Amino acid sequence: MALRPVRSLLSAAAVAACALAPLAGAQAAEPITIMVGGINKIIYLPAKLAESLGYFKDEGLTVELQSQPAGVDAENQLIAGAVQAVVGFYDHTIDLQSKGKELEAIAVFCKVPGEVELVSAKAAPSFKTMADAKGKTLGVTGLGSSTDFLTRYLADRQGVASKDYTLLPVGAGNTFIAAIKQDRIQAGMTTEPTVSELLKTGEAKVLVDLRTEEGSKAALGGLYPAASLYVQNAWADSHKAEATKLARAFARTMAWIHTHSAEDIAEKMPKDYYGADKALYVNALKASLPMYTTDARMPAGGPETVLKVLASYKPLVKSKNIDLSKTYTNAFIDAAAK
Repeated sequence: MALRPVRSLLSAAAVAACALAPLAGAQAAEPITIMVGGINKIIYLPAKLAESLGYFKDEGLTVELQSQPAGVDAENQLIAGAVQAVVGFYDHTIDLQSKGKELEAIAVFCKVPGEVELVSAKAAPSFKTMADAKGKTLGVTGLGSSTDFLTRYLADRQGVASKDYTLLPVGAGNTFIAAIKQDRIQAGMTTEPTVSELLKTGEAKVLVDLRTEEGSKAALGGLYPAASLYVQNAWADSHKAEATKLARAFARTMAWIHTHSAEDIAEKMPKDYYGADKALYVNALKASLPMYTTDARMPAGGPETVLKVLASYKPLVKSKNIDLSKTYTNAFIDAAAK
């Protein structure tokens, strides 16, 4: 499985210095609709931040951001041709290649999942590791979602077969919180700021933390590139100019994140993202900043880790000769930096 050559990673300062500025005389292009798998999730924050910073407009792009509660719903919209791009987890590009669909990530936001497996305070005394998942109901955003993929892997790694627990789609945010409170799930996988909200109230505890490189390497065996912008390969081939402009906008966004504070970032977000507790949102951001890439490039070795994880429990992925070079490209980031 030959990978495309990966160039040396640029620092945030280098990215900013590479004239990642709008093209002179950029003209308004056809509208591009980007479906986000939960637009207010901190893992997907670069989508809204790029819009808030005016980077899409700088490129002469007319971008509409839409939201779906689960990444699997967003990918279905992409495959159907209803949207041009998705902000979701990179692992879908590998899973879908095994099913004959070709999607590729053209900008990568997070080098780790940014997810946390939480256990309810009520279940915590007898649910201390994923080995205790047997007989339990575990929450995921949606069946076939990345939280589904990761939950199955974590359970399988602890010797718990999929037939021994139940997965329940509960979405994210308030619906996830309600599922924990009502004991419809004993544990579940979710992201910030939901994680911080449940930890603050004491209604849940951390079981597996995939917000950090250390936690992800321990649980998954390496970096697991996750939140990214992906498109159909055919669209990228036929819309190289637009793909390059999107890549430039997100490279600038990732550089901006790494040169500004969590407080600065929060100021650029809509107020309904943090509600009445802005301090909690800022703290959630601080806990999340290390997961972001500095330059929107695919981290070296990441695709191999994702393939290994999926192939360990997905027979179709394991049986196919997955061509990782078709699941991502740094080519548009390279072109944007010139």
